Amino acid sequence: MFERGAKNLITDVAGLYVGHAQDDAIKTGVTVLTAQRPFVAGVHIMGGAPGTRETALLSPDRLVQEVDALVLSGGSAFGLDAASGVMDGLRAAGRGFVVGDQQVPIVPAAILFDLINGGDKAWGQNPYAALGRAAFEAASSDFALGTVGAGTGALTADLKGGLGSASVVFDGITVGALVAVNALGRVTMGDGPQFWAAPFEMGAEFGGLGTGAFDPSARPLVKGHRDGATTIAIVATDAALTQAQATRMATAAHDGMARAIYPAHTPMDGDLVFAAATGAQPLRDPLMDTLHLGNAAALCLSRAIARAVYEATPAAHDPLPTWAEKFG
Repeated sequence: MFERGAKNLITDVAGLYVGHAQDDAIKTGVTVLTAQRPFVAGVHIMGGAPGTRETALLSPDRLVQEVDALVLSGGSAFGLDAASGVMDGLRAAGRGFVVGDQQVPIVPAAILFDLINGGDKAWGQNPYAALGRAAFEAASSDFALGTVGAGTGALTADLKGGLGSASVVFDGITVGALVAVNALGRVTMGDGPQFWAAPFEMGAEFGGLGTGAFDPSARPLVKGHRDGATTIAIVATDAALTQAQATRMATAAHDGMARAIYPAHTPMDGDLVFAAATGAQPLRDPLMDTLHLGNAAALCLSRAIARAVYEATPAAHDPLPTWAEKFG
């Protein structure tokens, strides 16, 4: 039986920490997930326009099997520099993959496109390394949702996007999700306030509105400019997983994205899911436990996507309303 985690955040997975940093004038930001020690990670990419750094090393046949942090950033390709700031913070903390007398922090990253969102993009120097370092240094077991971090400048087809998280516990194992929602499509049904993720809501975490009506004959509404979008996420667990098992969990978690965004995984989205495993809880049945982990990850991701939009707050020069402005 699935139960909601105590915080209903990805940091219900003991030992994980999340930090945000943002620039409200630019309307962008960075979110970092890190841990007390290196952790196993995997990745699966379903969108047609991804932007990533250090994802190739997450394949199960690669030398490095653990990472020091995962980064979600705005800024399109400029945002990949956020990982450099996180690396600087980790190195200063004495963290990294040991090579001779050197330590090299391993920091995979993914970006979303938030360059056309009403913010001032005329920066003189790429701001993302500094934002990455600040997000890393702000990492905590408690963190805000909505218009923060990588979700600061996020948009969906008709509403402001944001940063969301959710968790579940089952059989002594904890699973959580963290997501920056900047989707080409919609997270609500038709013209009403109900979320596509409504069947998976636990409690009233995004309003308790129930399900809405769906017209399957209608074309899906997508962003007008169509030039960039992307929902990027991390699912995490305290289960002891191999890199291959973590990759399978990331793959299964995409089901949660498809349940919560319509349409998802489009040619203009770079939709991506990282998976992280701290290894504290051994698997009792490797086959069935990995099945339930994938299902739990998808469940958490659907809920986290709805929470991201539900918790968004208004700011100056926003091109779209928040969910609360339109329906609250």
